Amino acid sequence: MSPRVVLIGPPGSGKTTIGTRLAHALDTHVVDSDDLIAQRFDKPCGTVLSDLGEAEFRRVEEEAVEQALATEGVVSLGGGAVLSPATQRRLMDHVVVYLRVSVEEGVRRTAGDNSRPLLNVPDPEATYRRLLDERAELYESAANYRVHSDGKDPQRVVTDILHFIDDVESERRQVMM
Repeated sequence: MSPRVVLIGPPGSGKTTIGTRLAHALDTHVVDSDDLIAQRFDKPCGTVLSDLGEAEFRRVEEEAVEQALATEGVVSLGGGAVLSPATQRRLMDHVVVYLRVSVEEGVRRTAGDNSRPLLNVPDPEATYRRLLDERAELYESAANYRVHSDGKDPQRVVTDILHFIDDVESERRQVMM
């Protein structure tokens, strides 16, 4: 079993929204690693992060990512999942789409969301910029395809990803012939 596509990107890039719509378009389900963590601890993912601290949370997140990548359909990973070398290795065998978003748009989309403790700080823009600076290269190296989601209708983003998936699957069929 393997997902059709894995979505990565920073907080507010649209992974949940796009993942849900993409799963609907592909007539499959979506598995979100943050949801797996929330279910395991029976509390919101952000609360788990606050309770465990970032280091222990990342260890737990690795387990959730491994579980998510063992499913079919669409997988959406938490924004920091790419920080793990184990996750980086696991992503090499999958079709990975990086949902890119500008700092300004990411901050706008996450503003006032208390479920994101890493961004619930006095200067969320500076923190978001730092997160992107730390993670952008990891997102880029893990991705097979990149979509900038700023100012785009979610359905347009989904359509772009569907075209990419079709191309990848067509190439695989040709190789198998």
